[in-house]
Amino acid sequence: MIVGLDIGTSKITALVGEVGADGAVRIVGMGSKPCRGLKKGMIVNIDSTVQTIKQVISEAQQSASCHIHSAYVGLAGNHVRGQGSDGSVAIRDGEVSEADIERVLEAGRAVALPASQRILHVLPQEYIIDNQEGVRNPRGMSGVRLETRVHVVTCAENAAQNVEKCVQRCEIEVDGLVLEQLAAAEAVLTEDEKELGVCLIDIGAGTSDMAIFTEGAIRHTHVLAIAGDQVTSDIAMALSTPTQYAEEIKQRYACALAELAQADETIKVPSVGDRPPREISRIALAEIIEMRYEELFGLIYDELKRSGYENFIPAGIVLTGGTARMEGAVELAEAIFRMPVRLAYPSGVKDMESIVHNPAYATAVGLLLYGAKAQEASVENNRHQPDHSKKEPSLVQKLKSYFAKTF
Repeated sequence: MIVGLDIGTSKITALVGEVGADGAVRIVGMGSKPCRGLKKGMIVNIDSTVQTIKQVISEAQQSASCHIHSAYVGLAGNHVRGQGSDGSVAIRDGEVSEADIERVLEAGRAVALPASQRILHVLPQEYIIDNQEGVRNPRGMSGVRLETRVHVVTCAENAAQNVEKCVQRCEIEVDGLVLEQLAAAEAVLTEDEKELGVCLIDIGAGTSDMAIFTEGAIRHTHVLAIAGDQVTSDIAMALSTPTQYAEEIKQRYACALAELAQADETIKVPSVGDRPPREISRIALAEIIEMRYEELFGLIYDELKRSGYENFIPAGIVLTGGTARMEGAVELAEAIFRMPVRLAYPSGVKDMESIVHNPAYATAVGLLLYGAKAQEASVENNRHQPDHSKKEPSLVQKLKSYFAKTF
């Protein structure tokens, strides 16, 4: 059993998955509840968050008819940073072993960090053996020196501790904290897209998470604190309506491109207090939303140019997340980025597809797939570890055995 726990700004979701003999992940349980304990991806109310996690876990346990002990947990927020690093070690026995790979990755994680930051991931991009570049899996290869280029993801220590504290208060162990866009990539990106070059944009309620892949490896990560909640706030401010009504209007009538809205469509907008509701055109609503989406995509495009990978993503842009579902978002993104854009739905799992085949669950599904890969990698690493169980007995052990047999 594998559990993915997505602690999002607007909702918390737990998915329970079972890995079959064929390696496929089948979803056997699910729990999801709205959450008010987070803001822009970071926990601001521990008690509220813990209460919601408990409800979600209880719902998932009943759905899956099992007891949940641990989970892979998503982490987001604009405190997340990514940077490149290199590592280099001598190959001990002339052939790259699992220990050599672990040592070179450890060398790659040796980056200067303030005390307030911790390393979340060390993601290998490529290995180099005696100046031979582009090696994906160096295990078993001959050489003298092993080098690596890695992408190091860091996060705020207090933000990570708050997430761990909330989960542990629910008597759940954390199998691993996982960067949310890294998890979402597992669920929505194809291997061809990662190989060719692609930019993933996961637009949630509190943050918009960005990840760039080329040649099969992650190259750049970035988090923006502009997402669906800002769209809701814009609607509430512009139309002078309470936030809960603004969210309902966004869900039912919103459009990110004004030219797609019908001129004769009108929307009834509740007013504040005892004032009667008003009617506005759907085009007027779309114009409000379009400005916010233009700002968001413009900031992402600026970050894409700063990363240096603007011309290295021929597979284009992949949008996912609950806020990416809005009508007109893909068309507007294509106009701003001037490259192919598609809306991605999570895949790679079996059962409950009608529920989780929704961009809003991309991270939760990705956490399951990430956990399955992590378990598979752990088994593979153990298989390549030297077996010390059959080593030659020591002199003392030989003497003890001799006396035991003789007397």
